[in-house]
Amino acid sequence: MSLTIHGIAASRAVRPLWAATELGLDFHHEKLDYQGGGTRTPAFLAINPNGHVPAVVDARPDGDVVVWESMACALYIARHHGLADGVSITPATPREDAEALRWSFWAVTEAETDALTVLMHRLVMPEERRKPALAEAAERRLAVPLRVIEQHLQRQKDAGQAHLAAARFTVADLCVASVLNWARPSRALMADHPLTHDWILRCMARPAYVQLREFD
Repeated sequence: MSLTIHGIAASRAVRPLWAATELGLDFHHEKLDYQGGGTRTPAFLAINPNGHVPAVVDARPDGDVVVWESMACALYIARHHGLADGVSITPATPREDAEALRWSFWAVTEAETDALTVLMHRLVMPEERRKPALAEAAERRLAVPLRVIEQHLQRQKDAGQAHLAAARFTVADLCVASVLNWARPSRALMADHPLTHDWILRCMARPAYVQLREFD
């Protein structure tokens, strides 16, 4: 089998790239930037007609499997290229699988848009283009889902489990931390949700993630 991941780490492609790196997979990284028209070529549109990265192509004996959408890509890689051994990032039980699914979808529906707004208007955009009012409104909305995950992490801590789905780091943590990390420029949000902030920092300190951001 041969796995190809399209997209750069400075994009949502970081999710499948991180999953593959955590699992120690031998994969081909097609460093396709989302800027400059690279995702609008006929060759790439044949892979993902939406024209977005990431896209994963898994060449299998029974034919190629193509996956779009960053969360789906990461979950697919964990499920079909990892071992459900209770050690790797792959969910090892139905409960862990359910946690990975629900928290990944939750991150997209409840947090991603506002987290990206915070990132752009608190850190990434040139200062003269930032709109503090947009960041403040996003932070107010984010307080609701962050309270949800803070409470979940407290329950996990009380049960002796340091991560979202288990005692160990799993693809659930990978998917959700990749979104909530965008909200870190909001010092107030992080201060109000210390368990979440600590959990994000631990996820981002993982060698697989650090490696991706250093060498993309």
